[in-house]
Amino acid sequence: MGAADVVYTLWSKHLLHNPSNPKWLNRDRFVLSAGHASLLLYSMLYLTGYERLTLEEIKCYRRYGSLTPGHPENFLTPGVEVTTGPLGQGFANAVGIAIAETHLGAYFNRPDYKIINHFTYAFVGDGDLMEGVCAEAASIAGHLRLGKLITFYDDNRVTIEGNTSIAFTENSAKRFEAYNWHVEKVDGYDIQAVSAAIDASKADPRPSIIICRTHVAYGSPNKQNTSGAHGAPLGEEEVRLTKQNLGWPLEPAFLVPEEVLEHTRKAIEKGQQLEAVWQLTYDDYAQNFPDLSGELQAAFGGKLPEGWHTNLPAFSPKDGKIAARTTSGKMVNYVADKIPMFFGGAADVGPSIETNMNKFADYSADNYAGRNVHFGVREHAMGGILNGLALYGGVIPYGGTYLVFSDYMRPSIRMAALMKLPVVYVFSHDSVLVGTDGPTHQPVEHLLMFRATPNLTVLRPCDANETVAAWRMALENHTGPTVLSLFRHPLPVLTEEHSITYQNVSKGAYILSESDKEHPDMLLMGTGSEVHLLIEAQNILSAEGISTRVISCPSLEIFDQQSQEYQVLVLPKSVKCRLAVEAGNTLGWWKYVGSSGSVFGVDCFGIPGSTQDVIEAFNFTGEGVAIQARKLYSAQ
Repeated sequence: MGAADVVYTLWSKHLLHNPSNPKWLNRDRFVLSAGHASLLLYSMLYLTGYERLTLEEIKCYRRYGSLTPGHPENFLTPGVEVTTGPLGQGFANAVGIAIAETHLGAYFNRPDYKIINHFTYAFVGDGDLMEGVCAEAASIAGHLRLGKLITFYDDNRVTIEGNTSIAFTENSAKRFEAYNWHVEKVDGYDIQAVSAAIDASKADPRPSIIICRTHVAYGSPNKQNTSGAHGAPLGEEEVRLTKQNLGWPLEPAFLVPEEVLEHTRKAIEKGQQLEAVWQLTYDDYAQNFPDLSGELQAAFGGKLPEGWHTNLPAFSPKDGKIAARTTSGKMVNYVADKIPMFFGGAADVGPSIETNMNKFADYSADNYAGRNVHFGVREHAMGGILNGLALYGGVIPYGGTYLVFSDYMRPSIRMAALMKLPVVYVFSHDSVLVGTDGPTHQPVEHLLMFRATPNLTVLRPCDANETVAAWRMALENHTGPTVLSLFRHPLPVLTEEHSITYQNVSKGAYILSESDKEHPDMLLMGTGSEVHLLIEAQNILSAEGISTRVISCPSLEIFDQQSQEYQVLVLPKSVKCRLAVEAGNTLGWWKYVGSSGSVFGVDCFGIPGSTQDVIEAFNFTGEGVAIQARKLYSAQ
């Protein structure tokens, strides 16, 4: 109610969209970061004529099975660009969308052919601006001079607990000026002033924020400007009083006059005309630049270039020891050469985790065609921006940091999984075995957390060839995000050439080294760098007459998706003696080892010291694994 005038002004006078085709490529994007105001968005979608968004759907607001849930869901409701709800996320997503628009425009556009050329609008509230992710995203947006990003700040000064003065007294205008943003201040009920502010923002080369002074529950005699109206219904009596106060008929309960619909539904014809004009330009573009047009169609269709994986990097034991992060760096550069839409970077640790595309320029305010993104020490914003890039389409976004700092990205990763976005996360230094920096930098619970997240694929490769296969799987995963969990220290190559390793990794878990007997006495299973310890332990135990099968498990959730027949082939029910090894939390492994098995892991925080100190303290050696195996075997 409070922001209706602002949003109406944008949608009726400025927003370029086509209700008949919500996926028109060159539409303006509108991101409702303040997702609790979803009914305002649904109302505009209904009024402007988005198919399926009927008045009946509005009446079913927040009900199961409707297209109008309490917070917008982009995979459910036509015209909703982004799933929002966790405050600040939509703001960061909008920054990512604006980055995608600049980068793809720089790549595909040609003189007289502005195929990708539009604005991104975000609507935020007081809560959004309080969130840290918003500060990070605003900072990088100003640095990158994203002039086609325009944000509306619904300055109603009310949150659930009361007036914002109890917790939020900063000067938001000065803050955004310091971020190098263009700032406008308007009365949110002065339509002409709001429209003029939008015009001024469009003309400014910096990102813009329009601070709109509004009143929550505008028009309600008893609830206006109160925290009680923040998320709760007004109630029947207050609705009656509000209608009387605004001079609106009391009946029917839901009234949309025909003249209103006639006015707002003009958006249908206008949108069709806008797209038709654009389509003529695009058809001419396709004739003059057929290769670029083909690339564009393939990119937005999510298609990888033909034969992109035919000459992937391959490794053998004679190559010596190699760290997973180093192999990953080789893959980053291989993919960069093969897939022009590969786009991303790291949160200031690129040289360490090797995420830089060496042959390509940096993405910057002076070169939007660049492909290496320097996110700065802004992990949370990086996560939200990656989601915006994936939502926009046309690019394959990736971002990297140390696994322990993925904590800062957790809300964004969860939203990526919820929206089924094809984002690739490159997380290195993935266990307590990183040593050196101590427990603050030694992740122990992170893999468990990610494996518990629905629709998030976690791949923890054990060597160079598994790392190549994991990258390939990540790039071929179009239905959700992928975590690549990479070890820091160099280790030998254990697996075979790519096609065989890829087939094995694509099943989640497989027999890496078979036992020296027809029926093994014990199953040894693990992931990442610890698989090497399993091989060492297998040799030690074999000399003692204990036959073991070593199973590499790069992705437990992918293994869970395999047929029962395959799972039993790898983990025979007849072998009850099972030991799982991973230098992290043990909790997720018990379903695989069963009540007769055991897990050798780390259920506490790490310790300060070198990698060797950590190895010795936790006994993560081949002999250490063998000790655990002997105990288990003798107890059977």
